[in-house]
Amino acid sequence: MKITGVRTTLLTGPSTNDRFLREARKRRSAAFIEIDTDAGITGIGETYAGYFCPEVVPSIVDFFAPILTGQDPSAVDELWQRMYHCGNFWCRVGLGVSVLNGIEAALWDLNGKAQGVPVYQLLGGTKHDRLRAYATGGPSNYPLDRLEEKANYYLSLGFTGFKVATGSYSTEGWYMPATPAEAADFEGAKLDFLRRRLGPDVAIMLDGHMGNSVGATWTLDIAEAACKALEPYNLFFFEEPLHYTDPWGYAELCRRTSIPIAGGECLTAAYEWRVFIERDAFDIGQPDASFTGSLSEFLRVANTLHQRGRGIATHAWGAGGSLMQNIHCGFAAPNTRILEVPPDFAGLHSEVLDGSFVMRDGYVQTPERPGLGIVLTDEIKARYPFQPGSGEFNSVPGKILRD
Repeated sequence: MKITGVRTTLLTGPSTNDRFLREARKRRSAAFIEIDTDAGITGIGETYAGYFCPEVVPSIVDFFAPILTGQDPSAVDELWQRMYHCGNFWCRVGLGVSVLNGIEAALWDLNGKAQGVPVYQLLGGTKHDRLRAYATGGPSNYPLDRLEEKANYYLSLGFTGFKVATGSYSTEGWYMPATPAEAADFEGAKLDFLRRRLGPDVAIMLDGHMGNSVGATWTLDIAEAACKALEPYNLFFFEEPLHYTDPWGYAELCRRTSIPIAGGECLTAAYEWRVFIERDAFDIGQPDASFTGSLSEFLRVANTLHQRGRGIATHAWGAGGSLMQNIHCGFAAPNTRILEVPPDFAGLHSEVLDGSFVMRDGYVQTPERPGLGIVLTDEIKARYPFQPGSGEFNSVPGKILRD
């Protein structure tokens, strides 16, 4: 079997059916890579870069396509190494390697389909019978009774845990605490309210979004004050309380609080992860199998964390391809604690998945379909035509995100 073609498909569709998330973000962009073969089998992968800067993905895929054309698609690691080396000056971390992630995922999908097995079998087999999932809920929709309504909505969908953000989002706009005392008071009151209303058994996670902050980025002192106020409330983890330019602060925060500190969704390539892992900067790493660099890089990150006694919680905020890539890697990794799942997904999630995602009693079931279990039909492509400018970004003067 030989590769005959490589192409990028950009799509734009609804972000979710979740009415709480849709208050802040109504649509998403997505970048899928399709690899054709002379055997009539097509592999499909997704790069999370398509959520932020979709317009640049096709040119990067076209740059690497000649390395793949005419080659045996079963040599996944060798082909990835060739592409990675070819982009050595600009692809070691960041955008280039995150696009490679989508290409490599398509190769694994192709091989799984050719062999009639799910991708996790090609990655060493499953390490879990099932994995707990949590609903990723974006902002904390305020006032507090609105936040309680949101939490109960996720529980009604079958989840046993959920994640919301620091600060709040309401008709008055975004709010983020900006001093140690303010952060301690605001976040402490929020978690006290949720615990009293929901009880002790629901898993609650808090996301600082400090890799993608809307307000002033927290210092170590602000993050520590918030953590100290939250310690009585049994957080499953506190995600991104600091910016990714501060691995030393992350490591120190891990030492100063009993709350598990999570992070890593913005990191690419195993060697960038080493900067954080070797400092024990995360109690729970959050690699993304559509962004970290490849499915194999995801597992290298997971295994390195495992060797240091740390767990992982997948990051999955791309479309349906991203979700399934992370699920397959989550089952293949030995230290997966929980899977991130966009709740009540629509459009570019539900139609791309086509029933391959199964959750029962709050746990994701082991995937059964060959490959990654995603589809990308002509009907889907026609239904969700790409809208330029639909990528998400951090608003700055001269470039303000409107949706």
